[in-house]
Amino acid sequence: MRYELLNILLVDDNHHMRVLLGEILRAIGVRHIHEANDGAEALQMLRGMPIDIVITDLAMQPLDGIDFMRLLRNSPESPNPMVPVIMITGHATQRRIYEARDAGVNEFLAKPLTARGVIERISQVVDHARPFVRTDDYFGPDRRRRPLPNYHGPWRRSSDAARASTESEEAES
Repeated sequence: MRYELLNILLVDDNHHMRVLLGEILRAIGVRHIHEANDGAEALQMLRGMPIDIVITDLAMQPLDGIDFMRLLRNSPESPNPMVPVIMITGHATQRRIYEARDAGVNEFLAKPLTARGVIERISQVVDHARPFVRTDDYFGPDRRRRPLPNYHGPWRRSSDAARASTESEEAES
């Protein structure tokens, strides 16, 4: 991956965490690193420059990571609702992870951060980007990470039904 081409926005109200993330990113070759203190400032920055990846903290004031995600993905004024977002937090409870996922986060990274973890999440959003889905109550990356081969319930997407039909025809031949 050509990290030097990426424009990454770090969003965290903790200056020391932004410094740590910035050092990790510079060490792997990222040259274009921008910083915001909270979600509101990040939205303003996204309006003024092209950003390839946002790395944001979950717990910030006055606009936390979840509220930032909801505005980024769903607001009519959102500058880039499809930008990949990696959320970091020291509060990696299952409830908070689901809340972040349901707000449209692409990847989640628990603290303490490691260079390997950051690299893996960046690689995931660049090399293995999931398609975006829009429903009545969700917009963001497809939350399904892998097909469930033993799932026999109703298909929820038209593409699933088409795939199931093709697979069943192939199995019969």
